[in-house]
Amino acid sequence: MRAVVQRVSSASVTVEGQTVGAIQHGFLILLGVEEEDTQTDVAWMAAKVTGLRVFEDEDGKMNLDLKQTKGNALVVSQFTLLGDCRKGRRPSFVAAARPEKARSLYESFVAELKGQDIPTETGTFQAQMNVSLVNDGPVTLLLDSQRRF
Repeated sequence: MRAVVQRVSSASVTVEGQTVGAIQHGFLILLGVEEEDTQTDVAWMAAKVTGLRVFEDEDGKMNLDLKQTKGNALVVSQFTLLGDCRKGRRPSFVAAARPEKARSLYESFVAELKGQDIPTETGTFQAQMNVSLVNDGPVTLLLDSQRRF
């Protein structure tokens, strides 16, 4: 499971001109699910994301996590995070999970965040989406559950 986590002042996602998810202060999380991912990856990723101490404390140091700052999450599925661009010019997506599995683990990840009392919005799985954000910092982090050890 791969995620691009961006600290944002605001973010939204639209499908066919309609806003389907929007947040203020928090994380925009672009999430890609690999074929070999399991619930263990979901649990690790959710714990990692919610525990990231990248929000400033009263001394201006990145020392607070999402919960401590009452932040929100906007989770957008993005299989292209699994694109392998090492050969040729067209990315290979063979590592990306099939849609049925990807949807299940994506929804499980969203449920994990909500279960940790993180107000969470989503995009629309398998839809053509337009994502807007104001990256705060900018702070952008890459997480990969297959490289956690």
